Amino acid sequence: MPWLTYAGKYLHNRRVGEDDAVFKALADPTRRALLDRLRERNGQTLGELCGPLAMARQSATQHLGVLEEANLISTVRRGREKLHYLNPVPLWAIAERWIDRFERPRLNALSAIKHRAEEDIMADRPSYVYVTYIESSPERVWEALTDPELTAQYWGHSNVSDWQAGSPWEHRRTDGSGIVDVTGTVLESTPPRRLTMTFDAPGDTRPGGPSTVTFDIEPYYEIVRLTVTHQNLASQDDVEAVSAGWPAVCANLKSLLETGHVLPRAPWEMHAGLRAAQMARNDPGAAGS
Repeated sequence: MPWLTYAGKYLHNRRVGEDDAVFKALADPTRRALLDRLRERNGQTLGELCGPLAMARQSATQHLGVLEEANLISTVRRGREKLHYLNPVPLWAIAERWIDRFERPRLNALSAIKHRAEEDIMADRPSYVYVTYIESSPERVWEALTDPELTAQYWGHSNVSDWQAGSPWEHRRTDGSGIVDVTGTVLESTPPRRLTMTFDAPGDTRPGGPSTVTFDIEPYYEIVRLTVTHQNLASQDDVEAVSAGWPAVCANLKSLLETGHVLPRAPWEMHAGLRAAQMARNDPGAAGS
């Protein structure tokens, strides 16, 4: 029957067009980030979605429009607010078409092996988490973490980078020597909410890879909660070192942002021997910053 042939072609073309829209929507990293945020917490407003991404509302609206056209999100009005919800159905349809019909069992097995291997590796690598509360704004805390002049004031080193994902960064001494005591690569930069970077001494190549530091900056009522997570530490000695270092740095940062000046005595002076030993790795004659 000719109309059945026509209907079949129509449905096929419609399906291809829908898949094209989904692939187009997923091709942009910003739109993937928006979907990730909805996956973490569904039903967000435009302001909630674009704020942490440091994105103008107009740009966010355009990206959300593409996602809505691809049927990857749906919206619901609640009074004057427009809430956005993740719709996983198009993703499921693509997975069914491109994965389920081929090697689903083998892919599941490989995925399980990969996750198990990663868990086993990370289980042997200690981590450290420190949380503090600061009377400031997320923008000001971000600036304090990334501005070389401000870091020089409360950290005793200047953090130097353009702070773009993939860029190098350096932790330089402020004594005019130009010596770099820590270096790494910026892994994630989402001002003013999240900064992740590798964090190790120059030339330090460890079998398990470099350690990573993540700063999570979250509004907490009228103040800010700063969480520092230092992962993939090589040994318990490193855990003890960062356990002394991060509270000292954060205390000085908190004082600078809340009072306009650092503490009268640098907190890390209580661990002067540890600090001198760390810096001596790059300059055997160094005894301080």
